[in-house]
Amino acid sequence: MFGPTVKLEENNRNTVGIPATNNDLTEMAMFVLSGKIYRHFLRFSIFKCLISTPLTLSGKINCPYYAKAELLADKLQNYLPNFRIRKISIPSEKWKEWLEDICRKNGWKHKESPLIWREIVHQGGKGLLLGGFSDFLEHCQKYYNVTSDMPADIMVQIAEENLEAHKQLLAEAQHRANLVRHIWISSALSSTSQFLMGSLISADVFPNISTIDVHLLDLDGDEEELHHLKNELEHQALHLLHQVTIHTDLEQAFQKADVIILLDEPWCDDIATEDERELKKRKIDTISERYREYGRLIDTQTEKEVKVIVSGESFVNLRCSLLLDYTHSIHSHQIVALATQLENEARAIVAKKLNVRPADVRDVIVWGNISGSFYGDLQKTKVFNYDGPVKGPEFFSLPAQNIINDRTWIETDFQELVRSRRAAVVSRMNRTTAMSCSHGILTVLKAWNRPWCWK
Repeated sequence: MFGPTVKLEENNRNTVGIPATNNDLTEMAMFVLSGKIYRHFLRFSIFKCLISTPLTLSGKINCPYYAKAELLADKLQNYLPNFRIRKISIPSEKWKEWLEDICRKNGWKHKESPLIWREIVHQGGKGLLLGGFSDFLEHCQKYYNVTSDMPADIMVQIAEENLEAHKQLLAEAQHRANLVRHIWISSALSSTSQFLMGSLISADVFPNISTIDVHLLDLDGDEEELHHLKNELEHQALHLLHQVTIHTDLEQAFQKADVIILLDEPWCDDIATEDERELKKRKIDTISERYREYGRLIDTQTEKEVKVIVSGESFVNLRCSLLLDYTHSIHSHQIVALATQLENEARAIVAKKLNVRPADVRDVIVWGNISGSFYGDLQKTKVFNYDGPVKGPEFFSLPAQNIINDRTWIETDFQELVRSRRAAVVSRMNRTTAMSCSHGILTVLKAWNRPWCWK
């Protein structure tokens, strides 16, 4: 079990035989009666502890003495393989507050940069304060026989380089942060939201963006279902997706939002006993209260270049106008009420009449309210690839009104066909036209983000 016996002699005492292990110095110390050997062991233990205990070096980024202490610590790290160092560079404007805070937590008194201590928390104690640069230099000379003879001009130069490097790191971090887009979707458990998810997070919709954070907000939905939706989205391993978060209250809503898609539809409880007029009034009151709060949050918590899309089947114009009333710091052109699904249905009707593809019909304008009275305007509408007496290349188009040449059909039949077609689609599916809504949202986002190729 034990290694060879060690024989020690001190002050003419009898020789003492000490059984020594091969590895455990502390066991040897238990048998040492000699003051000289014991003191030697303590010095060795302290030196070993100093080498293995991490050294923390903190200071103002532009402090010359912090720069000098950094180089001295680097020299020690090169000389001593087990010497460990941790550096904390603090911006000048934050140094005073940071220094006061850490000194208060550890019971230290220190006023200048740098601040140097040893981390011995993992050994059961708190940080051991060494002091400033002069204290650190004395410590290095005493224990390691290492000193620093750096000229003052080199100290200043290194401090300036440290400051410049810090500014560059901040700029790079800001650049990375700017590449992240935060997308918020309300009523995230709606059919439209679930149709939208797969196509939304793509470079086709968000070019030149490296990362997207998706925030799923549903004030009326089940939190467990939101977790299921979050997991489904994450399991798709979409290239741009960074993270998905869920929200069931308004406390954190729309923070840092770059894009907000509002899909809330008005609802009311206990509606079976109410007449149609009272029901409509309650729906308007409910949606108005919510969108006033949305407007206040968007005004205070989002990025100022935020894009807001209001989509759905009911009170779309009302919801959009409420947002405009309560978002004083957001430009009005950044908030839109979506009627793209109605516009696409109108394009399909014109395309069928002229025997072209719906994609060949462009610039149909819808005036009014998608969920109320509206008018389909074909004055600016162009038709491509029409098989008529006048033909041209792919970029050649003709005015739709000139090809149709039937004002009565445009003013009456066309308007009625759009209304009846929309009602038929909603009735047949017995739900909102989720696929059409999601396609309309994607169309608007592409128009905002890729105006050079929007069709």
